[in-house]
Amino acid sequence: MNLAVIGSGGREHAICYKIKQSHKLKKLICIPGNAGTRSIAQNVEVDITDFQAIYEIIKRNYIDLVVVGPEQPLVDGLVDYLNDKKVLVFGPNKFCSQLEGSKEFMKNLCKENNIPTAKFGVFNNYNDASSFIKKNGAPIVVKADGLAAGKGVTICDTVDKALKSTKEILDGKFQSSKKVVLEEFLKGEEVSYFIIADKNSYQFFGSAQDHKRAGEGDVGPNTGGMGAYSPSPLLTQQLEKKIRKKIINPTLRALKKNNHSYTGFLYAGLMICNNDPYLIEYNVRMGDPECQVIMMRLQTDLLKIINSAVSNKLKDLQIEWSKKNSISIVLCAKGYPLNYIKNSEIKNLTNILTDKDNQIFHAGTYVKKNKIYSNGGRVLNITSLHENLIQARERSITNIKKINWTDGFFRSDIGWKAINKK
Repeated sequence: MNLAVIGSGGREHAICYKIKQSHKLKKLICIPGNAGTRSIAQNVEVDITDFQAIYEIIKRNYIDLVVVGPEQPLVDGLVDYLNDKKVLVFGPNKFCSQLEGSKEFMKNLCKENNIPTAKFGVFNNYNDASSFIKKNGAPIVVKADGLAAGKGVTICDTVDKALKSTKEILDGKFQSSKKVVLEEFLKGEEVSYFIIADKNSYQFFGSAQDHKRAGEGDVGPNTGGMGAYSPSPLLTQQLEKKIRKKIINPTLRALKKNNHSYTGFLYAGLMICNNDPYLIEYNVRMGDPECQVIMMRLQTDLLKIINSAVSNKLKDLQIEWSKKNSISIVLCAKGYPLNYIKNSEIKNLTNILTDKDNQIFHAGTYVKKNKIYSNGGRVLNITSLHENLIQARERSITNIKKINWTDGFFRSDIGWKAINKK
């Protein structure tokens, strides 16, 4: 088969890495890709908001199946556009993508279908939002309604901070958001729970724990993710039954009832309080950097899995997983997530051994005159697999120290909660 993967991040590099292992694969292109994907796929430079240009590339390369990696083109309706052009594509349509594209849509779906989630209010004017905050007090969670590249959520420990964050959102801090969602603060432990779905069924697709804060010990500003590990030690059989019964099943039923069956990856961000799951957010694609750690543990042919999903044959498939622990540490440009350094050369990447247990997944990188440069933001994902989580982390840190890039920083404590419990 000829495949195209849409996107340019670490998630898309990890997807390409796994698809490349399939004996069913004939040709792989990545639109637009990065410095890492160019070694395993043909990168094609194009703006992924230009659906017509994407379609022309797909036709020119005789692509049989398209895999959409990031959320923005899904929310904008790329799947609907390609389906109308009779192109086979893996990912949810525009209606279903509102699960991530609009927090108001997701919260209302929870309310209408008795899906456990934090109590909330949705507001488009400051006075009403201010009254809600003052009535409920702090801590409180302030969220931009639309997409915000992982930076639209603020946990506010004072009323003043909540009022400030709310005003910033309503004043247009994020282009996608004209509304603010205010939530009660739930105290518990987080789990990232993934499924892959076709129109009739779904399968579990791994668990992980992400680290959103920029600083060691989970302090500092929210980011798109500083690292992750898989599997989550919190996920027991009993808890998974609750997640399926109370959250996943009613969500998929509600969408189907609206004549929009869900196809694609679905990522439920959950808070576990007293062994009960509460839905914090939905992502309509694989997480990043969760995808990187999950792909390292996946033992079944990814192309076969995706092909089964678009053919509505997932229920016939057995998906196999490594019992090893996987960890990914994100190497970021200094200053991230605020004003960060760009266009600096990264050296010594070839000094690192990459094999089935050790990989570097590129995100914010590009090639110029055969040298690799940082594009800023989250730049590299140094990922390792090992029976022991501590050993996996030590491997990743050892590999990071071999890289010559003075403009980068990372968290050395990824996995600290799980490691400290042992």
